[in-house]
Amino acid sequence: MAGGLHDSQFTNPVIRWVDQRMPVFTMMQKEYGVFPTPRNFNYFWNFGALAMVNLVIMIVTGIVLAMHYTPHVTLAFDSVERIMRDVNFGWMIRYMHANGASMFFIVVYIHIWRGMYYGSFKAPRELLWMLGVVIFLLMMATAFMGYVLPWGQMSFWGATVITNLFSAIPLVGETIVTYLWGGFSVDNPTLNRFFSLHYLLPFVIVGVVFLHIAALHITGSNNPLGIEPKGPQDTLPFHPYYTIKDSVGMVVYLMVFAVLVFFAPNYLGHADNYIPANPMVTPTHIVPEWYFLPYYAILRAVPDKLGGVALMGGSIMLLFVLPWLDTSKVRSMRFRPFSRILFLIWTINFFVLMWCGGKPAEQPYVFISQIATMIYFAWFLVALPLLGRFERPLPLPESIAVAVLGKRALGAGPLPGGAPAKPMEKA
Repeated sequence: MAGGLHDSQFTNPVIRWVDQRMPVFTMMQKEYGVFPTPRNFNYFWNFGALAMVNLVIMIVTGIVLAMHYTPHVTLAFDSVERIMRDVNFGWMIRYMHANGASMFFIVVYIHIWRGMYYGSFKAPRELLWMLGVVIFLLMMATAFMGYVLPWGQMSFWGATVITNLFSAIPLVGETIVTYLWGGFSVDNPTLNRFFSLHYLLPFVIVGVVFLHIAALHITGSNNPLGIEPKGPQDTLPFHPYYTIKDSVGMVVYLMVFAVLVFFAPNYLGHADNYIPANPMVTPTHIVPEWYFLPYYAILRAVPDKLGGVALMGGSIMLLFVLPWLDTSKVRSMRFRPFSRILFLIWTINFFVLMWCGGKPAEQPYVFISQIATMIYFAWFLVALPLLGRFERPLPLPESIAVAVLGKRALGAGPLPGGAPAKPMEKA
């Protein structure tokens, strides 16, 4: 072999030629082919792959929409209507993008819930978890700015309300709001800023996703039992076992996505956003998109503006320090019966906050929001630290193989599929 060439194991001459000079296929085979993964993944582990596919859909449809969109306050609403009416398949691209945001948040919320339930944030995966929270924050910023772009009534007034929250920050709040607006009200400079950032941030998300995956492949995946693999008998190659399983989840996901796009495209939107933005007419009830409603309810639960903003920000920042708030040495809540009950109550409480966030800021919704907010924070700041100290978990299984296969795994050596894959004979 010539000096400087990679020792490629592929036999296909074209792929081998490329791989010798840039071993991208070897890397993909190592990280997504023979990469050892726990043999007991359930379908909750599909949602990471679904999130990546959803991100690709959002970027592709967003680029196409940007070709036809005009970021100007007098033209933005009409340009969106032109996309819907005159651009070939523009209605489908726009509905895919709008509903793709909702699907993205559904997938990511389930992904986060799975990580919390099975303890995927615990050592040695703290940084992996924190990078995931960064992705979540970038998603929220991108989605908010994208919601402003149609320049309907809810877009305009949502932007006005949310950007005004920064004015609650002492000393620098008003300056931040002025820079966000590009002036002294939500106007054309604001729309241009939001359009530019909405186009840029998805590519920033791609970069953080790359770091997220890199961290995952260094520490390895968690699993429903929350115990580390103890040998090759506990693992399977990622391909074909989990590529096939992910494909099944992908088919179901695309079916749900298609039903939403073709049969209920406006179900998760707001009717007021089909009215052109009017600074002189305030909507009766200003609400953000559904995926922001729990945090909007927390914001409104506190009468003080600064206190509400601090509490809303703190509700997300708690996720960053979650690995240190949970003091239990057992990861999975399968073996923590009392924690499991309280966590399911916290999950229901999250939906209660979502419901309250979509209601007017009046009684009894404000009072219910205040109770639900206390439960939300009590889980992180009281329940998790105390449960780790006082809860008695159930006994953990000896290994993943024993839990999955029972007595067949004892003394059997490496099990079928658990041994490393053979050399790459074919591309």
